Amino acid sequence: MIRNKNIFITGGAGFIGSTLASRLCKDNKIVLFDNLVRNTLKHTSLQGNESITLIQGDVLDYQAVRDAMAGADIVVHAAAIAGIDTVIKNPVTTMEVNMIGTANVLRAAKENKVQDRFLDFSTSEVFGSMAYRVTEDMNAVSGSAGEARWVYAVSKLAGEHLTHAYFKQYGLPVVTIRPFNIYGPGQTGEGAIQIFIRRALTNEDIYIYGDGTQIRAWCYIEDMVDGLLRAIERPNAVGQSFNIGNSRAVTTIFGLAETVCRVLNSSSRIIFKEPLSSDIELRIPETKKAYNVLGFKANIDLEEGILATAQWYRENSID
Repeated sequence: MIRNKNIFITGGAGFIGSTLASRLCKDNKIVLFDNLVRNTLKHTSLQGNESITLIQGDVLDYQAVRDAMAGADIVVHAAAIAGIDTVIKNPVTTMEVNMIGTANVLRAAKENKVQDRFLDFSTSEVFGSMAYRVTEDMNAVSGSAGEARWVYAVSKLAGEHLTHAYFKQYGLPVVTIRPFNIYGPGQTGEGAIQIFIRRALTNEDIYIYGDGTQIRAWCYIEDMVDGLLRAIERPNAVGQSFNIGNSRAVTTIFGLAETVCRVLNSSSRIIFKEPLSSDIELRIPETKKAYNVLGFKANIDLEEGILATAQWYRENSID
């Protein structure tokens, strides 16, 4: 149990950061540091919570990060540029935020003498385009230079290497998380399930980029946060990386669209479009290490997660 801690979360107003904050705010003091480009926080009950302080800032501003982090026992670094559309349009920003921003947060954590935990978010995309039951010790794949798809993976992998360098050189108590396709209530921006669900609820056309045979494993947000909390709590997690995902909730992108329409009784048409860039053909995690070390196991199956997510979107209007 995490109690009486000062917790600093970059990207704290985002989807995962705000969900994590909602689980921690009862017994801890939390600072959310975010540039508010994607503000999920405004759709939650966290606004006005006395345990939460929101600071608008940019991880590229080292001084702002260091000052806002002062006094933190735990740092969760969730701020990043993500989403294939955004990455393709802003490759330079993606690289700078994901690499320089991570360097700034790590440096600030060292300067502020963070003692309990530094939790860094990497990505499942470091495993490349064909990732079946991938384990944490398998080789990462960077992709070809100049291909927009790999800008994100390369930048996150660089951040992951730097995070573990801080552990080895300075003893910073780091843990790296590699999330596999997280979805759920409150998700904003890009993300196939939330887009499919929002369109299905209004019977709008659902677009699939490519032939729809790409295979994914989908992990519900509450399962993801359970994994994060365990990574913060368990002493034997320090210095390690963990896949966090649900290897049972597996389907093609086309199968996902069909499932969303069936579960929500939607009349949306499924329309195929040309792919935006090279794609990830197969992405399914092996999570035995997370189970053995953290005791983590995903519990929410796909249809249950779709229904819960759809209910949230029915009740909340978002940008």
